[in-house]
Amino acid sequence: CFQRWIAEFLMDVKAIETEEDLTAAFQRLEQIFQADDGTPEASEMEALVIQIEAFESKCYPIALKGQSKTSEAGG
Repeated sequence: CFQRWIAEFLMDVKAIETEEDLTAAFQRLEQIFQADDGTPEASEMEALVIQIEAFESKCYPIALKGQSKTSEAGG
């Protein structure tokens, strides 16, 4: 059953906290990238994309036009 798979998947979701986690997430994303909509793999793909984006925005923020990292830090 799809709902059971989702519940099990969510229990197994590991947060991306390191570069190694990020690499593993990208490798898994490559494996399931062409997943059909409505499949467990498509749901996993969406969750991975959200986690990857969150990790990258935290660890590799992009300054808006007219801002620099030094101006954000008050320098």
